[in-house]
Amino acid sequence: MTTQVIVLNGGSSSGKSGIARCLQAVLPDPWLAFGVDTLIDAMPASLRNADAWIEFAPGGEVVVGPEFRALEAAWIEGIAAMARAGARVVVDEVFLGGAQSQQRWQQALGGLRVLWVGVRCESAVAAGREVARGDRDIGMAVSQADMVHTGVLYDVEVDTTHTESMECARAIAARVE
Repeated sequence: MTTQVIVLNGGSSSGKSGIARCLQAVLPDPWLAFGVDTLIDAMPASLRNADAWIEFAPGGEVVVGPEFRALEAAWIEGIAAMARAGARVVVDEVFLGGAQSQQRWQQALGGLRVLWVGVRCESAVAAGREVARGDRDIGMAVSQADMVHTGVLYDVEVDTTHTESMECARAIAARVE
């Protein structure tokens, strides 16, 4: 069975989105790329920083409420449906709940061939990228750098601390069947 979904998990500013774009360039078939930022950007602004939805708290903490979880579950099922319909998909995710987050994806992606990828980056480097980007709450990169990997099992891991996105993408692509 060929790989149908690549899930990239890493903290904020770890380099997941860049790797996803590079994967689209190096993989021989067309791959769609979706990230949790896509989901958040699709939400009405009024739902951000609302208790039941998602809150970006001072210091980089992200608090996810029950209404967001329900919407996220629908989004995850939608990604799985696209893969089942024949689309090959790269998912750029942040497992705020570590292993529990991976389990939600595993359940939705059941029966599909998935390549689980850990995207690591030293927190100080990710924090520098966060500042340079200017579109993230300061502190997210440091708070998420290790937390998102807690209890998560991967098929392959890359580290963007000193490795460019394209090199990481090539290492991942080598594992795609």
